Amino acid sequence: MNQQFARIVRFGLVGVVNTGVYYGCYLLFCLVVPIMAAHVLAFLVAMVGSYFLSCYFTFRTKPTWRKFLLFPLSNATNFVVSTAGLYLLVHWLDVDSRIAPLIAAAAAIPFTFVIAQFVLVNRTAESELQP
Repeated sequence: MNQQFARIVRFGLVGVVNTGVYYGCYLLFCLVVPIMAAHVLAFLVAMVGSYFLSCYFTFRTKPTWRKFLLFPLSNATNFVVSTAGLYLLVHWLDVDSRIAPLIAAAAAIPFTFVIAQFVLVNRTAESELQP
């Protein structure tokens, strides 16, 4: 299996875990705060976990403070697409607010991979930790 394809598969697995963390947090936060606040809080919690899984598992690179601080850039597109999608699905298309975030998150996956790879992978040494 070529290295880029393996990386995409690992990214997908991390995405499944990350989506589960996000969704569980989202449902819990919806019990105490409005939908959009629950979305933002759940997104932040999931992003921290995603950073470490992306470093160690997906891209096999050492986490650093610099990468940690830049990693939210890789999620900016994800956040914008999923937030706009959630709003559109719930408020315009009347999709159930328990299902809408999953649909919105799926639309942002390809963009997130490209940007995360750019932020986390050192261009001179393809990776710092080998499988």
